[in-house]
Amino acid sequence: MSNFDPVPGYQAYQQSPDPDPDRSARRQVATRRTALAVCTVADIAAGLLGLWILLFLLDANSANVFVEFVRGTANWLAWWSQDIFTMDTEGLRVVLNYGLPAVMYLLIGHGISARLNRV
Repeated sequence: MSNFDPVPGYQAYQQSPDPDPDRSARRQVATRRTALAVCTVADIAAGLLGLWILLFLLDANSANVFVEFVRGTANWLAWWSQDIFTMDTEGLRVVLNYGLPAVMYLLIGHGISARLNRV
């Protein structure tokens, strides 16, 4: 390679040095923290839905405060998928109607997190 300018008068395409290298490092840390938060929220949502499926299948006491909390949270998280599947078997219906949003939350949350980590 030679050091002469092949086309005089045109500026070379070189990246200028970053005036604040700490800014890009801070941005990268903030992006990774955001990705971790998104992933954590998706995991918690899927975990609560999975816990409700487990409590339902094990025939947990529905009068218990904890069971009521998990059921209410699961209903809130799965409002969009209620009665997509209408099976005669109650257990299979609950597994499908609450399992679908759990899988969707995991896929979407981890997909967004992976995309943020690539930036």
